[in-house]
Amino acid sequence: MNDIKKWIAEANKIVIFTGAGISTESGIPDFRSPGGIWTKMQPIMFQDFLSSEASQIESWKRKFVIDKDMKVAKPNIGHIAIAKLYSKNKISYILTQNIDNLHHDSGIPDNKIIELHGNSTYAKCLNCNKRYELNYIKEFLEKKDNNYSTPPKCIECNGIIKSATISFGQPMPIKEMQIAEKASIECDLFIAIGSSLKVYPAAGLPILAKKNGAKLIIINREATELDSISDKVLNKEIGVTLDKLFY
Repeated sequence: MNDIKKWIAEANKIVIFTGAGISTESGIPDFRSPGGIWTKMQPIMFQDFLSSEASQIESWKRKFVIDKDMKVAKPNIGHIAIAKLYSKNKISYILTQNIDNLHHDSGIPDNKIIELHGNSTYAKCLNCNKRYELNYIKEFLEKKDNNYSTPPKCIECNGIIKSATISFGQPMPIKEMQIAEKASIECDLFIAIGSSLKVYPAAGLPILAKKNGAKLIIINREATELDSISDKVLNKEIGVTLDKLFY
């Protein structure tokens, strides 16, 4: 790993890209892996959510079940190692596919974290973008005169309220993708961590970085589809590996 440490020492604009693999060590299940959530239930497509109140209610029911794991999760040594590297003024951005808020909880400033698939810790109106805390949504749904019969609507514009995550079939966030693409083009070292690198367009970011001259490092327990273009691949446990590399 000495060559990777050397590249990190020499780099001035590092982009960190994280997937579910970093957060499984905090007890959050990987949605797509064998035995993951999406192998047990059919995802609700974005268009179905928009067109059906029944789908909206089912989506909220599922969310509050899934949230039981996320609510107790804490940043692990991998998240802390990334925060330590950030404190050395080496990282330009953290691009994450994760929706668990753990990079925020590790102490990295919000404006340096680009959430490509959104954030599960709050909700927002799809029409006016007003933010709603999840406790408000849960209390509304569980009221005696409602009991999950009517989905919440925005108090400002009567729009549909949805978890602030990107659902299947939902367009990627334009601003976040623009920042991520620019950061990938401008970086001198791109480190992909805990991602299968199968889900596009996010998985295209390491390719973009490589094409524009950056070194590419992939750290993941299993092989990925981009290993062949990487300058270095480490198939190791993520937390302890980052702890050794970034301290």
